[in-house]
Amino acid sequence: MIPAKALPSAKSRLLPATSDDASHRRLVEAIRADTTAAAARTDGVARVLLVVDRPGEHGPGGALVQSRPGLNGALTDAAEHAAAAWPGDGVAALVGDLPALRSADLAAALASAAGHPRAFVPDADGAGTTLLAAAPGAALDPMFGAGSAARHGVAAVRLDAAASLRTDVDTADDLAAAAGLGLGPRTAAVASALGITLSAAVHLDVG
Repeated sequence: MIPAKALPSAKSRLLPATSDDASHRRLVEAIRADTTAAAARTDGVARVLLVVDRPGEHGPGGALVQSRPGLNGALTDAAEHAAAAWPGDGVAALVGDLPALRSADLAAALASAAGHPRAFVPDADGAGTTLLAAAPGAALDPMFGAGSAARHGVAAVRLDAAASLRTDVDTADDLAAAAGLGLGPRTAAVASALGITLSAAVHLDVG
C-alpha cells in the first residue's frame, strides 16, 4: 500500500526545487510513479494499492479512496480492506517518495519482515519510517509521522535495509541524495527536463 496525498499539497517542502506549481506536480508524480513501478516489479509483491484522498489522484495500479482522515487512518482502512480481501497475504505500507528504490532491495526487506508479526524499515536519518509490514492475521497499526521509527519500534522489529529503501525525498537535498543512488527513469527524466541540478545524478535501472 502506497499513500498518495492529493496534489498540489503533496511534498510541499520540495517546492523550492522547482520553478512553479506545474513543475512541482510533474516532479512529485514522477517520484510517485517510479516508487510504484519498483514496488510492482518486486518479487513477492502480489499487488500494489495506492491509498488516495480523492478520486483521480493516482497512477498505475489499483487505488482506494481513504475514508478515515489522516495518513494513519487511511492506511488502517486500506490494511483492513486488504486483510479481508486477501487473508492469506501479509500487508505492507510503503512511502511513495522513494525515487531510487530498487526492487531487489524491497524484496529483501519484505523477505526479512515475513519472519516477524510486524516489522519496519527506518528512513536514512533513523527517525522516520519508509516501510511497515504485518504478517497475515497481524494488525498493521501504522504510526507514521515525525519520529515514527521510535513509535513503530515499540511493537515491531526494526530491519536493516539498503539505502534505496531508506532514502525518501522531502526536500531538494533529499532528492540530491537519492540521485547519488540512481534515480528511477521518470524522476531522472523530469529532473533533467526541469533543469534541476543534482550532483552525482545518474540513472540506474532500479528494477
